[in-house]
Amino acid sequence: MTSPSASASESPQTEAIERDIDRIRTEQAAIQARVQDLLQREDPAQGVTFHEEIFRLQQDKLRMDTEIQFLQVKLRRLTSTW
Repeated sequence: MTSPSASASESPQTEAIERDIDRIRTEQAAIQARVQDLLQREDPAQGVTFHEEIFRLQQDKLRMDTEIQFLQVKLRRLTSTW
């Protein structure tokens, strides 16, 4: 089990991690909106495509998914009691 002093010191860490997760999720939502906008604006018949930017944005979203998973594991470790 963690001591009360350890719990008190973990609180700012857990809050910081939770803020990071929220920030990343907000960025992901913006990326998803941008991808949807680009997909709607594409017109392959006219030669208007955004495949490179869409691919890059999707890669960023996947990277952020991994960051969130890493932060969630870190958060679980900090909040778990043995």
